[in-house]
Amino acid sequence: MMNKQVISPSPLSNPSVLPWYSIKDIANSPALVVAPHPDDETLGCGGAIALLRSLNCDVRVLVVSDGTLSHPRSLKYPASELRALRETETLKALATLGVEANAVTFYRMQDGSIPAQYKSAVDSCRTYLTKVAPQIIFLPWRYDPHPDHRATWKLIHAALVGLHLSPRLIEYPIWDWDPEQRRTWRKRAFTLTRAR
Repeated sequence: MMNKQVISPSPLSNPSVLPWYSIKDIANSPALVVAPHPDDETLGCGGAIALLRSLNCDVRVLVVSDGTLSHPRSLKYPASELRALRETETLKALATLGVEANAVTFYRMQDGSIPAQYKSAVDSCRTYLTKVAPQIIFLPWRYDPHPDHRATWKLIHAALVGLHLSPRLIEYPIWDWDPEQRRTWRKRAFTLTRAR
């Protein structure tokens, strides 16, 4: 196995190279959408959520961090109020997409520290994944520019190790769609695989 780094442009700079599937080709239930921050589920997967719900698929949402660093110096919304606001907005957006509040779980990990807290979250995620047993998981793109997004991808992959689950994994971008945020990325020359 080689561990050579290769510099590549983001595939999102040329979306025509990405695989495109009909929602009917990927619809499975239950579906799980994993969001690093409150709103990433809607920004990254809102259309997929609405389409899956239109097919009566059970859609669950797991929001990993509390999202309180989005406006760290806000006098109007200190961290506790911002967390409550972002959760309320997330629940309203998801209700519009057809997801009930009881299908949404907020882990409330400290925003900006998912990479540091991820080891303690792996067991919680394993328990959650075992309970939900998703057939398909939407998770952040592994090369997203935001470190919490990359750490969330890593967290879900670590939590799946050793579980008797084989969900289809679909990665969604958040920041890399923005040309101002987009950058080249390093990718390993070998294929990442998940242990069973």
